[in-house]
Amino acid sequence: MPPLSTETLNQAFLTRKATIGVMGLGYVGLPLVKALGDQGFKVIGFDVDEGRVQTLQKGTSYIKSFPQSSLELLLKEKRFEATHNPKDLSRMDAILICVPTPLTRHREPDMSYVIASAETILPNLQAGQLIVLESTTYPGTTQEVVIPILERSGLRAGKDFFVAYSPEREDPGNPQYATSTIPKVVGADDPISRLLAVSLYTQIVPKVVEVSSAATAEAVKLTENIFRCINIAMVNELKVIYSEMGIDIWEVIDAAKTKPFGFMPFYPGPGLGGHCIPIDPFYLTWKAREYGVSTRFIELAGEVNTAMPDYVIAQLREALDARFQKALSSSRILLIGMAYKKNVDDIRESPSLAIFEALHTKGAHVDYYDPYVPIVHKSREHPIINGKASIAWTKESLNTYDAVLICTDHDAIDYEFLLANSKLVVDTRNATHRVQGKKENVVKA
Repeated sequence: MPPLSTETLNQAFLTRKATIGVMGLGYVGLPLVKALGDQGFKVIGFDVDEGRVQTLQKGTSYIKSFPQSSLELLLKEKRFEATHNPKDLSRMDAILICVPTPLTRHREPDMSYVIASAETILPNLQAGQLIVLESTTYPGTTQEVVIPILERSGLRAGKDFFVAYSPEREDPGNPQYATSTIPKVVGADDPISRLLAVSLYTQIVPKVVEVSSAATAEAVKLTENIFRCINIAMVNELKVIYSEMGIDIWEVIDAAKTKPFGFMPFYPGPGLGGHCIPIDPFYLTWKAREYGVSTRFIELAGEVNTAMPDYVIAQLREALDARFQKALSSSRILLIGMAYKKNVDDIRESPSLAIFEALHTKGAHVDYYDPYVPIVHKSREHPIINGKASIAWTKESLNTYDAVLICTDHDAIDYEFLLANSKLVVDTRNATHRVQGKKENVVKA
């Protein structure tokens, strides 16, 4: 493929004639594929997982936010293909990197997926291509990690090829917002790269917000998630305090949010889950050490949120003792929800996993019910749960448990049925407020 001039590439984006590559076909990459394909772009999805590629090529989607019908249509109209062959990267006018950025065991950034992506692009990099990193990371990653790898090709960023950063803003399970309806932040360290990235994203989102550098765009994403992390930690701490005072935190929040200014509601839970909020703040904590700066708010928030599963288990133990004079170690416990948030099938960093393992370790018999997670396939941190399947949703099944612990408040759960057929319900999400009438068997935690 001969290199496109900057003007020709820009026009290809504006007229949607360009071929766009998406590296990483997961919870971020596939919704992006849909957004691009829906606007008429030819999209090539790349993933090192050959099984994923084959599944998509057969027309089967494994992510709720990329509906089967959308995938089938894109394949039929030849606007999408999936590949695991790195050589196909050379066919792309733009490559959008959407790979995981987890933490190591020492809570330091694990850049192995980003580095591997850049190394994979390197021998296939073409003059005139636009490379955009979308993975959440610390300020400086694009400039300090991605560009040096790609420049080993002998080509120069901002001159021979172009690089930008545009953080993903996915909110799985939120029916109000999708990739194509959320404004996109774009930053680059040279004006041509920024122009090209803006031209591309303007075709698929309602608004593009330009910032002055890739590092600034990287900081934007961290700031968004740190804001949420700290505020969730605050309401989790308030829940513990108000509970001791006999005050319902949910009632407090419902009343406080009637104020039309100066207050934004956040809600407590059994801990933090998902790939972003429990992880991303510590990318800044790690980077801040280079500058000799402490991140006290972030670290305190992490301590509070990490302690919530233990708090929930303590509340469960007290409830079992108070109601039945029964020890946790000899109890049968059912968790409602393995997903990290309601109405999704995503279990990444879910507090339910930690709670399940902790209860098992303490001697309890533990099962779970989740209509979105029929079986737990891959949990690196909690392998003891791998292969565990959701129980049958029946009166007979519910009656066998000493306590039911609501960890995820899926809308699809029949809470009236749950309360009617359970001996004790410990509710960490205020899900049972939907049920009318008496709730003598409910304990809020």
